[in-house]
Amino acid sequence: MADRSLLPRFIAASGMTNLADGIAVVVWAWIASLLTRDPVLIALMPIALRLPWFLFALPAGVVTDRVDRRLLILGMDVLRAAAFAAAGLCVWLSMPLASAPDAGTANPALFYALLSCALFVGTAEVFRDNAAQTILPALVPHAQLEQANGRLWSVELVGNSLLGPALGAFLIAAVLWTPFALNAAMFALAALLVLSLSGPFKPTRTEHGSWRSDLAEGWRFLRGHPFLMVLAVITGIWNLLHQMVVIALILHVQENLGIGAQGYGLILAAGAVGGIAGGIVAARVVKLMGQNAAAQWMTLASAVAFAIMPFAPNGYVLALVLAMFEFTGLIWNTVSVSYRQRSIPDALLGRVNSIYRLLAWGMMPIGLLLSGLVVRWSEGVVTRDLALITPFVLAALGATALTALAWRPLGRGFKPIGAPQ
Repeated sequence: MADRSLLPRFIAASGMTNLADGIAVVVWAWIASLLTRDPVLIALMPIALRLPWFLFALPAGVVTDRVDRRLLILGMDVLRAAAFAAAGLCVWLSMPLASAPDAGTANPALFYALLSCALFVGTAEVFRDNAAQTILPALVPHAQLEQANGRLWSVELVGNSLLGPALGAFLIAAVLWTPFALNAAMFALAALLVLSLSGPFKPTRTEHGSWRSDLAEGWRFLRGHPFLMVLAVITGIWNLLHQMVVIALILHVQENLGIGAQGYGLILAAGAVGGIAGGIVAARVVKLMGQNAAAQWMTLASAVAFAIMPFAPNGYVLALVLAMFEFTGLIWNTVSVSYRQRSIPDALLGRVNSIYRLLAWGMMPIGLLLSGLVVRWSEGVVTRDLALITPFVLAALGATALTALAWRPLGRGFKPIGAPQ
């Protein structure tokens, strides 16, 4: 029985952790750019945050289906608080920073210490986020998942992309170590909120096999429902393309548009406004358009946004493009995640969700690495300013091809599990 009275506290805890994540959106990559100007080395920092999705997504699914999901979320928030506290201490001890060289790093010890902290943060995020998506159906009835997901992601975006980046940019421009210290405090507060939740958050299954057999059971379910596989592949390719743009955007904003950390944070915040609006109206848009049409047109909109980004003449236009991009992205997420939560049995939800997210999120490190490599290779052929927009062009072409290939499956796929396709 879903207990909706706990949902506000769960959303508040998620908002707190996403405020910290939003601060980190600017801080991790920006501080890397203060230690080196090499785009591949800069890309290593967000790669360290995303690589755990490839390494630990499957174990996270097995663990999620075996333990109390509330306690798992609690433990991961505490781990992230500790990792951010350690990162802040490392930066504080290394002040002042030397000028960033074009090759190598100004402070190798600090650079690799921060990489290690990022790996811990990313690993905890894998386990935490997988458990969080499986716990939501215990808080609201299935019929209200679109509305609950829309509310949850709107609150998360306020922290992750609206307040967080702007605050992170302000803090890192003032005192480099303060964003890490604040993040440690945010995760500690989120842990206290999660600790206050009560209810039946253990999986419904009572027997466990080996880890291998448990994963095999989840894989059989996913393989037996082809449209879930289609959604995973679409999300994975989209995430690869999106991450190609993430690193390119930082250097493009700095070098081509001449915008500093605070301006970059405000651009991301403008994108978040679009995402928040998308989360607020997502349930109504899906009801009006239907799941199939909503998924189709939101996928097409992302291709259009990728194509416009490199031609935005200033930060104001880029901010408007990101707002459109986030608006459509939130509606897509509402459709796909709600369908997944509704379709997968509770006893399998952690494992199937983890396999799905391995396919979907495991592509992120590849996209980040490709971004740095594409810029580096392009510099041998074109000027630096053109090289910095090459990942945007490739992302637009890839998203266009993805939209064309996915159009028909998305147009007929959103049906209850077991219904004729």
